[in-house]
Amino acid sequence: MKIDLHIHTCFSDGVFTPEKIVDTAIDAGLNAIAITDHDNVLAYPIAVKYAEKIAKEAGNTPLEIIPGVEINTIYKDVEIHILGYFMNRDDSDFQEMLKMQQNARIAQTKEIIHLLSKKEGIHVSFDKIKSLVAEGGSIGRPHIAKAITLAGGTTSVMEAYSKYINNDSDVYVQRKTISPHDAIEIIYDAGGIPVFAHPFDVEDAENLIKEFMHFGLRGVEAYHRKHSPAMVEYYSTIAEKNGLIITGGSDFHAPNPNNGQIILGKNFIPEWIYDSLLKEKKQLDMAQ
Repeated sequence: MKIDLHIHTCFSDGVFTPEKIVDTAIDAGLNAIAITDHDNVLAYPIAVKYAEKIAKEAGNTPLEIIPGVEINTIYKDVEIHILGYFMNRDDSDFQEMLKMQQNARIAQTKEIIHLLSKKEGIHVSFDKIKSLVAEGGSIGRPHIAKAITLAGGTTSVMEAYSKYINNDSDVYVQRKTISPHDAIEIIYDAGGIPVFAHPFDVEDAENLIKEFMHFGLRGVEAYHRKHSPAMVEYYSTIAEKNGLIITGGSDFHAPNPNNGQIILGKNFIPEWIYDSLLKEKKQLDMAQ
């Protein structure tokens, strides 16, 4: 069984539509995926409906799509991403968290637009940035960087990042976002499985994982395209030592022929990870 539990669409900072993700996943031979857009779950019902439609036409079993999300949080000025699986998407606290996150993204974007105009003479409209993400989706740094480039402020998106979209820039404003503790607790209380995403990106991840367990953290994303085999083993050991499940995924955003990341499911994710995720969900349901 082939799985990929970390995928982004055009509803956040991915480039593919939910339908294109489903097609690509099927072409890659995947059996189950999780769409984990940043701070929203809008792609999930679209992907499920499309997967069921094409499976019915072909007389096949639909691609399994697990409800997922990736919440961007800040703790002590460090950005920490929390993945969530199988939560009740209609839970009121969960929906309120997503709404708050979206409002924070909009406020950050408008502040950066203002500073770009005032300090750098680069005029970027909010509507232009908004047009770079699917309707209702999560505006983020990639969209701001692309809009700066399209406005002629830089010659490339990478240059926009290096000059303007970073904490050392005079025009960059950090997003006022939720804490990882609250995100974990809200996902857990909504019947979901909160997971520490790509721990390689976070200094002192091991101690933070232990701290977050007190708020309902239930897993660690040990398999990730940034993680070497040694890192996979290291984070898997941390998870096992603390009684947490292990998850993994490609963290797919866009095809990239330069580094070989051209299909979903690029990372090898053991089949037992899927089984342990389902087992954890059953145990969580019984406990709640």
